Amino acid sequence: MADATSAVAPRSGFITALAWSFIILSGLATVVSLLQTIMITLMFPMEEMRAAMREAQKSQPLPAFFAVLFENFHLLFAAAFASSVVTLVASIGLLKRQNWARLVFIVLMAFGVVWNLAGLGMPFLMSDFLPDIPAHAQPEFQNFRLVWYVITGFTILTCLVFAGVFAWVVKRLMSDDIKREFHAVQEGGIT
Repeated sequence: MADATSAVAPRSGFITALAWSFIILSGLATVVSLLQTIMITLMFPMEEMRAAMREAQKSQPLPAFFAVLFENFHLLFAAAFASSVVTLVASIGLLKRQNWARLVFIVLMAFGVVWNLAGLGMPFLMSDFLPDIPAHAQPEFQNFRLVWYVITGFTILTCLVFAGVFAWVVKRLMSDDIKREFHAVQEGGIT
């Protein structure tokens, strides 16, 4: 039989900090997304919005991607609420060193990597909808392209940073020392 002290694995500060950070962030996101979902459901009648969208499509058609997003506007808010709740529950489980929560968190972070990498294309997709600025426009409007390039650069940098951080979290959660910590809790080795 193994010595009791050798079975006890220390609680890592990384897991505690990660769990508390996401408990706070996802808790706030859950409240905000719940309120947004209620507001969208009560204040924006979907059938009237769809009718307005069909009418607007006649004069200037939107690309299919945006049409689908607009058509399912309420589902986006419901999905944001659901993902916030799942993240909150997984974060609490992570704090309690539950292995299922570690696995769910790995999936959430991996999805975050994919989401942010996909987001790299968004500024380029949106730039197709920017109108050309006429040469005779006021000087304030002449700088719009420069501002758009700055926004694009910032968006790309942000997406890459978040994808990198989420990938690093996945790597840490899959490391042997973190796995041992979670398995030790299941075996009763951490108090």
